[in-house]
Amino acid sequence: MPANRPSARHPIEAPEGAARRRSRWPLGDIGVERFMRDYWQRRPLLVRRALPGLQPPLDVDALRALAARDEVESRLVSAFDGRWRLRHGPFDAGALPGLRRRRWTLLVQGVDLHDERAHALLARFRFVPDARLDDLMISLASDGGGVGPHLDSYDVFLVQAWGRRRWRIGWPASRELVAGLPLKVLARFEPSHEFVLEPGDMLYLPPGWAHDGVAEGPCMTCSVGFRAPSRHEFLAAFLADAAEAPGGADPRFGDAGRRAVTRPARVPADLHAQLARWARDWRPSPAAIDAFVGRFLTEPKPQVWFQRGQKLAAGRFAALAARDGVRLDRRTRIAYRRQVFVNGEAFEAGRRAAHWLRRLADARRLGPRDAAQALAEPRCTELLLQWYEAGWLHLAEI
Repeated sequence: MPANRPSARHPIEAPEGAARRRSRWPLGDIGVERFMRDYWQRRPLLVRRALPGLQPPLDVDALRALAARDEVESRLVSAFDGRWRLRHGPFDAGALPGLRRRRWTLLVQGVDLHDERAHALLARFRFVPDARLDDLMISLASDGGGVGPHLDSYDVFLVQAWGRRRWRIGWPASRELVAGLPLKVLARFEPSHEFVLEPGDMLYLPPGWAHDGVAEGPCMTCSVGFRAPSRHEFLAAFLADAAEAPGGADPRFGDAGRRAVTRPARVPADLHAQLARWARDWRPSPAAIDAFVGRFLTEPKPQVWFQRGQKLAAGRFAALAARDGVRLDRRTRIAYRRQVFVNGEAFEAGRRAAHWLRRLADARRLGPRDAAQALAEPRCTELLLQWYEAGWLHLAEI
């Protein structure tokens, strides 16, 4: 039996009433430690009233307006007359069907990058490292709307924000897809569990679990997705980065003294041997690997852009930060290890400066007192001012 299947010892649904107490994390009485030990990447979990009183981050009109923007990734999936169709945004206001028409779904990616309420909802899941958190997608569906039975290669929390959606889930007996469709719909789907989610309910699914969500009347669902880079994706990016890195010796093949050939299409043995030797002998340094991993994990998506801040003298910036505090832009991705990595770039900082930069990364803001202490460090002033001018960081009352 696959390890990801639920077992009798670990029921798929949290005990009734477990989520009624207020908690920083939307897991009810399950708790973070137990969830990460018993459920994360192991088995699904349904938590009723995980987020009691939850209001949709955006209303219908605001989500439609977001889907009309060029820098926002959006899709429209419909099954009118039983035929699946997929269209990509941006969408004009009149191009989207009304909620009275059945069987369509609007999917808007990265809503957390554009709306503070969506960003705050995503932050409720920061018990998983930021380097793994991807984005908050919102699905708006009319009655009967869905995207068909499918599976994802990453974890997902499905939070019902408005209306009702029926979910059927199961471990797939086959990953075969229906041929000829614009969507990856499973050809054979045999659900083992079925639930109807209402506002505030949440369903967690580990990677690989097949699921099919169908709206029961108009509804809105928030999906918290996670980054799970494959080895191929990582190595392709790493080798491309290494090939473009400046500096260092770059020997070139030479064959002075070669004799004329009678079989010109044959690969010369010395050329093959030299290229093969370069491939075998190439070793990236540990420092180069560490730096690239951090940059890779904080690289923003291609459609993300920042509005540059105004130019300020260092003294003026420090005075304003000490008065108002600072906060990271919601689009900013930041992480640290030996270095601090921000939006795909690596930054060195001394021990005392690194202390404050790490606090900023974990809290995503520094209050006036902390900002004043951080800016007493020249390296902190230099970096925070640089990030402010790039639009990665803002002065803000806290």
